[in-house]
Amino acid sequence: MPVSLEGSVIGHLIKYIKPFLPKMAVGFTIKFIGTIMDLVLPMMLAYMIDDIVPLRSMPLIWAAGAVMVVCSVIAIWGNITANRIAARVARDTTEKIRNDLFTRISYLSARQLDTFTIPSLESRLTSDTYNIHQMVGMLQRLGVRAPLLLVGGLIVTFILEPVLTMVLVAILPFIGITVYVISKRGIPLFTGQQEATDEMTRVVRENAQGVRIIKALHKEEAEKIRFDDTNAELNRREKRAAENMALTSPLMNLFLNCGLVAVILVGALRVNGGVSEPGKIIAFMSYFTIILNAMMSVTRMFIMSSKGIASANRIGEVLDAPEDMAADPAYAGEADASAPKIVFENVSFSYNGVKDNLSDISFSMEKGQTLGIIGPTGSGKTTLISLLMRQYDVNAGSIRLDGVDVRGMEKKTISKKFGAAFQNDFLFADTIEANIDFGRGLTMEEMEEGASVAQAMDFIKEKDGGFGHELTIKGANLSGGQKQRVILSRALSGSPEILVLDDSSSALDYATDARLRKAIRERYDGREDERPTTIIVAQRVSSIRHADLILVLEDGRITGRGTHDELMQSCPLYAEIAASQMGGALLE
Repeated sequence: MPVSLEGSVIGHLIKYIKPFLPKMAVGFTIKFIGTIMDLVLPMMLAYMIDDIVPLRSMPLIWAAGAVMVVCSVIAIWGNITANRIAARVARDTTEKIRNDLFTRISYLSARQLDTFTIPSLESRLTSDTYNIHQMVGMLQRLGVRAPLLLVGGLIVTFILEPVLTMVLVAILPFIGITVYVISKRGIPLFTGQQEATDEMTRVVRENAQGVRIIKALHKEEAEKIRFDDTNAELNRREKRAAENMALTSPLMNLFLNCGLVAVILVGALRVNGGVSEPGKIIAFMSYFTIILNAMMSVTRMFIMSSKGIASANRIGEVLDAPEDMAADPAYAGEADASAPKIVFENVSFSYNGVKDNLSDISFSMEKGQTLGIIGPTGSGKTTLISLLMRQYDVNAGSIRLDGVDVRGMEKKTISKKFGAAFQNDFLFADTIEANIDFGRGLTMEEMEEGASVAQAMDFIKEKDGGFGHELTIKGANLSGGQKQRVILSRALSGSPEILVLDDSSSALDYATDARLRKAIRERYDGREDERPTTIIVAQRVSSIRHADLILVLEDGRITGRGTHDELMQSCPLYAEIAASQMGGALLE
């Protein structure tokens, strides 16, 4: 997803820095004053040596010394104050970028997340924003000071000693070419380094999440080797980038020191010939040191800017990612209460555009009915749910909710219709109440009802604080069955129009699963108008045998449809699954 340099770097940085321009202007002004004081000091020293000391007047010497001390204090104060302002601006700018980047990531479509990958997004949100922070801070600290010292130093030295200044100026083109060439090579190298950081993040993330299975199968050595390989690649790319940028300082030192030797030789000849004075030569040497440090600062800015530009490009790719899955006016329409709640019409879909993961899927469900989906692993069950909730768009056919194509509906409109518990769902490090409510503003009565249906009330009451019990990350302080029941409580709380249970009872024992299914059926007794359309994706026949319609998927196609009794007679795959799970019990 290529992004222009102007769009991703200049445009975005100006946008984020613009609110802080008044504060930056104050910092630049203070930095300017402090830098001018630094430039004045060597000139005052030359004046003292050549004009005041020969007069042998102690009051004048003390007065000149006092002025130099005042200038030094102003310079120190100015630099410290300006650096603090720069640090605050860099902090606030990066905070805003990080917030906007996180928000944009939150609204990326599933396909865009697949393209960027989660480890890469984590890296952009952390190390890349850190590089931006460093660049913004350094450009403020040195962006005024270094050029001013460099240009101001050259101007002052030209006033003091034009001949010596021309010797110094003669080496500047060599320095400029060096910085340009090395920086131009540095941006792609730092981009590659950040890509290697993405890979490292992915490996570390996988190891952290899979630590139990790694230990269970004693695969520590294999994972160590995999980590070492990834670490070595990152190290190799870091080394190439560092070696490239490391050429700058020695080359600049070489050019500047050659210039310094030339300055000393020419200066000595001029003093010996009586056309210059020792104080001017001493001042010139001080300015030469100032110019040398300014060039070193410019070098550091180019190095940090190379990193920052590479990171800004990567951040810009996410911020500039087009709005995907927006409501398409071509498919917009008004909901029809008389239309089926869910309609799949000749739906086909492929993740990679090569082979269909789902092919020619067609079915319809009325409001309040229950759909069961079963099939082998990889048959497309979860993909079907993803398409229904419009996490992806179909490649062919259409999906309609209440008669309206989902491609014409706003994301919020779609999400409000669903209560969902997925196969690999997530619990956050927060209270049980917060995990069930999930920012929806549910009442305690609604959450208790959902938890009761999900068979979670018993263990929640036993926890310290009940619904206020704090969970660790991923709910690690709960058992597998307890975690799944909290997730089910989240889906069942409130009043969803469509309830999706994607293999969400796999960690429950048969007795609890049976009570759960019974509670779901009985929940809306006497209030049929509120009954949601329910979709159950399951591996157990017992979980879906009472569904109004059961779909049997195999290799992305529907190989059987009907009720349990109908499928037992007409679908060999379904009958085989049922027999393998329950023997003859389901045949009766």
